[in-house]
Amino acid sequence: MGVGGKFWDLLKPYARPQGPDFLRDKRVAVDLSYWVVQHETAIKSYVRKPHLRLTFFRTINLFSKYGAFPVFVVDGTPSPLKSRARIGRFFRSSGIDVTALTVAEEGVSVERNRAFTKYVEECVELLELFGMPVLKANGEAEALCAQLNCEGHVDACITADGDAFLYGAKCVIKCFRPNTKEPFECYQLSDIEAGLGLKRKHLIAISLLVGNDHDLNGVQGIGVDTALRFVQTFSEDEILNGLCEIGNGNTHILQGASKLVKNVMLNPYEDSANSKTSHCSLCGHPGSKRAHFRSSCEVCGTSDGEGCKKKPEGFKCNCICCDKDRKEKEQQKHENWQIKVCNKIAMEPNFPNDDIIEMYLCCNHGKFTEDDGPRLSWESPNTDMLVDFLVFHQLWEPSYIRLRMLPMLSTIYLREKAAVKLEKTMLYGQYEFDSIQRVKIRYGHQSYVIKWKKAAHMVSSDVHTNTAEELEKQQEEIVENDETMSVEQLEEYNVPHSYVDDGCWFIFTDENMDLVRNAFPDAVDRFLQEKELNESKRRCSSLTSEGRNGKSESVKSRAVQLNITEFYRSTKVPVHATGEDDVANNSGNQDSVGSKLKRKVSSSNYPKSVRRRLLFK
Repeated sequence: MGVGGKFWDLLKPYARPQGPDFLRDKRVAVDLSYWVVQHETAIKSYVRKPHLRLTFFRTINLFSKYGAFPVFVVDGTPSPLKSRARIGRFFRSSGIDVTALTVAEEGVSVERNRAFTKYVEECVELLELFGMPVLKANGEAEALCAQLNCEGHVDACITADGDAFLYGAKCVIKCFRPNTKEPFECYQLSDIEAGLGLKRKHLIAISLLVGNDHDLNGVQGIGVDTALRFVQTFSEDEILNGLCEIGNGNTHILQGASKLVKNVMLNPYEDSANSKTSHCSLCGHPGSKRAHFRSSCEVCGTSDGEGCKKKPEGFKCNCICCDKDRKEKEQQKHENWQIKVCNKIAMEPNFPNDDIIEMYLCCNHGKFTEDDGPRLSWESPNTDMLVDFLVFHQLWEPSYIRLRMLPMLSTIYLREKAAVKLEKTMLYGQYEFDSIQRVKIRYGHQSYVIKWKKAAHMVSSDVHTNTAEELEKQQEEIVENDETMSVEQLEEYNVPHSYVDDGCWFIFTDENMDLVRNAFPDAVDRFLQEKELNESKRRCSSLTSEGRNGKSESVKSRAVQLNITEFYRSTKVPVHATGEDDVANNSGNQDSVGSKLKRKVSSSNYPKSVRRRLLFK
């Protein structure tokens, strides 16, 4: 849930859509509980163990396709406040009165249901076999994600819980869509501060007013818009202390905030006199109606004897006195609104909760010390145990699992090849680099299609392979169905393709262009040279074909049949002797007698219908 009252709608205008390369070579903390809940609700009805299936595919995509280094975080023991709020949410959804609930005692907590805990444990086991670092939080997973981001251990957090900003996160990725042109809905705290003027403590104050995961109610009668307007009148250092003072019934800090607003709204250089200048009831300008009747005011500027003009409907005078009066009324209205909000806050018992504030501002959400820090390391996947694990839980074929793990293995291989320039020439001990096939563009993102050749010449009978023609047809079907397929289905289709040619088994994978260049610079240069040579040949052949087509068209144009209007010229239009007219007159093989007859008929006094018949005989 996070912060209530449509908190994300408040931040939505300041979201940045980021492309696939945004996370390349960056560390990112993932709230695993958010993934499990999202996957469970998305495809629960028709997929076996969706939490394992989509964690498998999404981890591979996040590591290989986007080039990120994920750090997975799981929830620890929930606090008593969170446990009470969870029970209250369950009873509220069931229609049960929650006023009779007792306050959770210190150290008493309610764990998640056993089924969900089992799902998380299975996902953790899968991720550890992948070689991914998994951390367990003391309490909330998003709190530890935010702490890692705030302290610089990771560059971003992937979670849909708005509490991450309250715990100190700097960059939060809310919507993770693996197969769109703009897959990431990214929120930067700096953008929120620049757009709304809100810092971390301001966001904490808003959560206290509208409700959060630890206090579902908040303050009755205050929504997110009212809370935003209220906290904007305080600085970051004053807002939490101000809420405590208002909750205790002290409003002296509110008076200071009102003076600040008053100084902003009122001009200090204006005349401080309280006397109000009289205004004409006819034109609305300063001065009496009798004076304006004798001679029009300077503002109206009419000629002598006509007087002032009648003021239009909705007229507002812009003189200094009226402007000051309007500002004072707005100030009074704002102060009355503040008093009304303060009364609502003061009526709320035990507001604000100091334990919630302390929990949000705490910087110890993980099971590690500040000096040592978290130990983050990415190991190579334990392929054999991973295959056995998925065969047992998902009932997948071993060849299916190994094939879909290749993008991760190839990414690790290319990184090691580029960084260390190692002598290792085999991918996964079975495949060797063959060539760069082409440049692939998917959702506006370019990548190299790499061809890997299997070292063994014999293909096992339990592996399903495709021919080159079947592979092309399959890729075309995938591209055509991209828009109609769900995100979960597309994640599974983002896998390498294999085919057999002349007894050899080849695998195609999509790799990052920079990564391939760093690992195999000679192969990239050779591919680019061949590509440029092929393009130059194509241009030469196209120019040659265009020349031939132009020559053939010019030859054909000489034998074009003339239309009827050119063959039989009208007598109404004077005909000039040109070469084209000679061709038109002689192309019908007419003798001189026929021509004379036509001229005679055309110049005679016969009716037009008779002349037409004689000409066409």
